[in-house]
Amino acid sequence: MEEAIAEGEQHKHLNKFACAAAIIASIISVIFGYDTGVMSGAMIFIKEDLKINDTQIEVLAGILNLCALVGSLIAGRTSDYIGRRYTIVVASTLFLLGSILMGYGTNYAVLMTGRCIARFGVGFALMIAPIYTAEISSATHRGKLSSLPEFCISLGILLGYVSNYLFGKLTLKLGWRLMLGVAAIPSLGLIFGVLKMPESPRWLVVKGRIEDAKRVLMLVSNSKYEAEIRLEDIITTVESTKLLDKKSQTEFSLWKELLFKPTLAVRWTLFAAICIHFFEHATGVEAVILYSPRIFKAVGITSKNKLLLANVGLGVVKTLFILVATFLLDKVGRRPLLLTSTAGVIAALIALGVGLTFTSCYPQLPIVANSKNHASWALALSICATYIYMAFFSIGISPITWVYTSEIFPLKFRAVGAGLAVAVNRSMNAAVSMSFISMYKAITIGGTFFLFGGLAIMAWLFFYFFLPETKGKSLEEIEMMFSKKTQPINEDHFVELTNKK
Repeated sequence: MEEAIAEGEQHKHLNKFACAAAIIASIISVIFGYDTGVMSGAMIFIKEDLKINDTQIEVLAGILNLCALVGSLIAGRTSDYIGRRYTIVVASTLFLLGSILMGYGTNYAVLMTGRCIARFGVGFALMIAPIYTAEISSATHRGKLSSLPEFCISLGILLGYVSNYLFGKLTLKLGWRLMLGVAAIPSLGLIFGVLKMPESPRWLVVKGRIEDAKRVLMLVSNSKYEAEIRLEDIITTVESTKLLDKKSQTEFSLWKELLFKPTLAVRWTLFAAICIHFFEHATGVEAVILYSPRIFKAVGITSKNKLLLANVGLGVVKTLFILVATFLLDKVGRRPLLLTSTAGVIAALIALGVGLTFTSCYPQLPIVANSKNHASWALALSICATYIYMAFFSIGISPITWVYTSEIFPLKFRAVGAGLAVAVNRSMNAAVSMSFISMYKAITIGGTFFLFGGLAIMAWLFFYFFLPETKGKSLEEIEMMFSKKTQPINEDHFVELTNKK
């Protein structure tokens, strides 16, 4: 009895090797976050230096997400063929080449080419980092470790904002090129760092390399007993889904089974993954991250330095609240955080819509703390609402989208299913990035955020009625949970089914 208790206590400890591997894998997310964040401020200087218009800015910011879409679709099957670890190498190489070209950036065409290559790498990075981390983590700490990639994206965005502020002090032609080109350095370092990482034990079992999988599990588990239990669960799942039957693993048959002839359980997981990724960007986060200088400018901040500093503050808020979420995911659970986050986002978007609508009627008002102007409240409301939006978004929707997607797919479809979800994510990212400027010119900037608020209400309803809790369950238990219940509206029944196992 005492041995069992000791085993359980040991199981609760975070395995240092698994944590280290997850951190290294998440560096690719830092690079992606940097690429996203740095473009927010760099666009100010690029527009001035290359003399490009708003349409070209929208294309630069958004259409290249279509490259990421293609990358994410290819990444799923690539990781099934060459492994999770070497797929990270592919993503890092693409970032390296893209960063060098963007740093060179003699004209708009070269800049676009480099951005396209880097965004192709984004598709790989967004798919592989959460999947790899989820597959090496134990159920007890999977939420914490699986949210690392999202935390690292936020950290990268913050570093991008800081880079904007620091390099923005240099000459016009040199500053923005250094902002974009410096990302090549961590990309190169990651290519070598990956060699120290273990391969995913689940991928090894699929390939029939049982002994290799056992060795990896011994490293990422806290005891031999835990490693053996995890290995047994993985083998059982692999055998039950006939993953060792090569005839069922052709490219066409896998996509056909996922999209055209899925079981009810697979159809449900696919629907859940696609919708959560759709709503992540439909609630307007890309508009805030990429175009925050325009939002702050709309409320009266005109100095480049102040705009970039306001961006840095936004990055700090995002990073801090993602960090808070990392520690809450395995304690509070996915659903409570997701619903609280979405409710806060709704309130912030409505407040931002009100503030921006009112300030747009008074475009020349100065922001002065002791101003007696009757519209000063609207200016303060707009700025506060932007930061509150980012805080609530970062504590729930942002990390849980990726954690949840990495958990719910059956092993057979995990890579391709996650790749498809990321493709939806990048499509929505592109849609918001490419349309935001045109949209706020058509329906006002305040009206645009009211629209995002309406979509956020729809997101809350979907999360409440259709997404079950996955906290504390192994990936194999989650797969069984979705297999036994194909209409997961009753949360208590889900818990009951899982406890029976």
